[in-house]
Amino acid sequence: MAGNSHKNYEISDLLDIMAKLRDPDTGCPWDIEQDFKSIAPYTIEEAYEVDEAIRNDDMSALRDELGDLLFQTVFHSQMASEAGHFTFDDIVENISDKMIRRHPHVFGGGTIEDADAQTNAWETQKAKERKEKAEKEGRTPSALDGVSISLPATQRAVKLQKRAARVGFDWPETLQVLDKLEEETRELIEATSLPNNTEHIEEEFGDLMFVMCNLARHLKIDPEEALRTANAKFTRRFNGVESELQKLGKTPEQSTLDEMDALWDKVKEAEKSRP
Repeated sequence: MAGNSHKNYEISDLLDIMAKLRDPDTGCPWDIEQDFKSIAPYTIEEAYEVDEAIRNDDMSALRDELGDLLFQTVFHSQMASEAGHFTFDDIVENISDKMIRRHPHVFGGGTIEDADAQTNAWETQKAKERKEKAEKEGRTPSALDGVSISLPATQRAVKLQKRAARVGFDWPETLQVLDKLEEETRELIEATSLPNNTEHIEEEFGDLMFVMCNLARHLKIDPEEALRTANAKFTRRFNGVESELQKLGKTPEQSTLDEMDALWDKVKEAEKSRP
């Protein structure tokens, strides 16, 4: 395998590469000293890089990033195998069984009318599995079971709200969410008026963000995507301000807020006037 860059590699080769990297006698020192916790941030980072390649419509990068993400799975499975927890084959068996179980209309002779019906059937099956898991663990199942605490906060908020909505805990009208948004805004303003109140301000700010996520859900908007778009717009416009300042032979540090604000408005208007 070494030195043959033209070999038609298979998954077994990748598993072998990972095992060699982790060999306690002849492997790579860095790979050997890693554990699940130290590798987890890399796994998350690779998933985001897959997302970035997709957003850039860069298929070459997507191929590479998917390989990096696959390697993360192989890395975790190797560590788990060494500890006697499970193997890569167990992962493949588990996900294959799950996909077959959750798609009876494809593998079991059932029928599904459309994508919405499939989504409902998928959620019903997942809820059944969560209930069975809770019962096996000897605890009372919750509608919020299985919502990962490691998700980005906005995504977790929306998932928690969706779960609660499925059991009837939700505002039926968007206007009610807007009323709640006003209420939480007033509470945040009140909290900021008190001295030495950082903890309470953070709590009220969190409540406001949670309601904003709920509003996004009611408006059928992804709050993470909306904020990502806003970040991109801010970056684009601020870069425009910097470009305008450069024409004047200045930098932001050499400019006043009023000057930069005026240039911001200029850049903003120029964007609006473009076809």
